[in-house]
Amino acid sequence: MGHDVTSGRLVVLADGEAIARHMAEWLTELALAKTDGPFVVALSGGSTPKRLYEILGSAEYATRFPWARTHLFFGDERFVPPSDPASNYAMTQAALLSHVAIPPAQVHPMPTDGDPVQAAARYQAELQALYGAKELQPGRPLFDVVLLGLGDNGHTASLFPRQPVLQERRLWVSTCVPDDAPHTRLTLTYPAIHSSRHVVFMLAGAAKRDVFARVRAGDPVEPASHITTEGGLTWLVDKAAAGV
Repeated sequence: MGHDVTSGRLVVLADGEAIARHMAEWLTELALAKTDGPFVVALSGGSTPKRLYEILGSAEYATRFPWARTHLFFGDERFVPPSDPASNYAMTQAALLSHVAIPPAQVHPMPTDGDPVQAAARYQAELQALYGAKELQPGRPLFDVVLLGLGDNGHTASLFPRQPVLQERRLWVSTCVPDDAPHTRLTLTYPAIHSSRHVVFMLAGAAKRDVFARVRAGDPVEPASHITTEGGLTWLVDKAAAGV
């Protein structure tokens, strides 16, 4: 069991809207099917996820989705105030959280105050508290679903090229200071993402075509190529990004 970017399932859909709608239905069905504990998701930033969150916040899904037993974490965050337009939390708050009845204590934004290294440690402690252990255990995934995007430079979450976080194998949450993008970041690490039942990449647009081809082929230079999961990995890709 377990998959990487080369062995994961590829689903090609018409466009970003189709990806968001497909994901909304799949995520809802998965959440409803899980009754033996909380449904734990790591959210992604980006335009396609934003559309997903808007759909989940619509009347059709806001009442169907089991928000009362869902915990929402974030795969990464820019180290900016939560009201900043660059904040993934701010985007998610506007698109989704302000429209659904999820208990506030079950929304877990990454802290972006004080020292970034200490903030990462605080977020790891929050994950450990829900997980009920200080070490990740094979066969006991931390996340039900990790949502990921893919940057033109091969990054996913805030696992950026050339940065020390790519070598992190002990921490669940770490910092990243990209040399080709603004803002210090907090990010889940490879081991934390691996501890998942499902990893889903969502990408749309012709601009993603080349980097998707490289990562799908497992090019070791691309940070996203090193994503693995204990469970299933799915690529939700539109026709433009897939080159079809």
